[in-house]
Amino acid sequence: MAIPLFRGFRRLPLLSLRRPLSSSSTSYRPILGNPESILHLSRFVPQNSLIRQNPCWDFRNFSHGSVNFVITKDGKPKFETHEVEAPKKEKWKTKKRLKLQRKREKKKRNAANKRDPRRLGLKGKKKKQKFDTAEERIKQKIENAKVKEALLIERLKRYEVSKVQGPEVKPHFLTGEERFYIKKMGQKRSNYVPIGRRGVFGGVILNMHLHWKKHETVKVICNLGQVQEYADEIARLSGGIPIQIIADDTIVFYRGRDYVQPEIMSPIDTLSKKKALEKSKYEQSLESVRRFIAIAEKELELYYRHVALYGDPSNRSAYSILDDSRNTRGKRNAEIGEENYSASESNLSDLELEIDDSCSDDNQSLS
Repeated sequence: MAIPLFRGFRRLPLLSLRRPLSSSSTSYRPILGNPESILHLSRFVPQNSLIRQNPCWDFRNFSHGSVNFVITKDGKPKFETHEVEAPKKEKWKTKKRLKLQRKREKKKRNAANKRDPRRLGLKGKKKKQKFDTAEERIKQKIENAKVKEALLIERLKRYEVSKVQGPEVKPHFLTGEERFYIKKMGQKRSNYVPIGRRGVFGGVILNMHLHWKKHETVKVICNLGQVQEYADEIARLSGGIPIQIIADDTIVFYRGRDYVQPEIMSPIDTLSKKKALEKSKYEQSLESVRRFIAIAEKELELYYRHVALYGDPSNRSAYSILDDSRNTRGKRNAEIGEENYSASESNLSDLELEIDDSCSDDNQSLS
């Protein structure tokens, strides 16, 4: 298709560069070559001959590509084609093909989520069970949760790493002035290393050594409540000295006087970034399962207390509930009546005392 099109375009660039014929006998030939040569010859050639009258033919787009007209260094015209692959037409999907595609996507998702802690539990499909009492339902929930807790503890054992002796930390006897200066220097500088959900792994120690290459101190930002644990662990792995704890979530580490950057900056007895993330997921799941077990046990305790006060709700009928409510209402009315009667008696006694006092006052005045 492009060959006959090129034949038609072959003479168009020459026409676009040619000046239209005039009555004068002088004629101009098109100047082909480098743009630099054109600029040097512009004083000899009229400017009207360099103006392109049909610029739309220099660049032509097609449905799946484009054709450009260019002039080579030798001064010869040339067409360049830029072809683009046609978009593939998607076949019309039947119901069967769509079903197979969804099945393949589901298999891919399941393969990617094999290590998801939410998939741990009793094997087999879950069946909707009907329980006679609330006690059986709560006990079944606690039993399933304890099974999952045992599986999570067993899975976490895979991520345990034997502790190796880290770099030896020589005791530095810092004076008060030196310690004060190091604290101020650590507070003012903005270099820090965050500890996220992965905890202390190889990347944290590597970042600390990279900071210590140009700075004497580095701040480690961690979660609240775990500052002391992180301080001891990082000091063992990195060989740094914890100088100060700021706001219960920031530790300032000093690299030491005779610091030498180790050849292997990520310790051997730490997890990689991927495994540290997997371990954090299992730890988070274990924490939520233990919280769920505590709530379920509290719920079972409240159920036993309710049964001790009001009896087993499964053995009670609607009529018995109405009778109990009537009896309690009658008892309550009787108690209210007794209270009103005692209050009225007290009011009458007060009136009698006031009458006696007034009579005695009258008698005294008469006498």
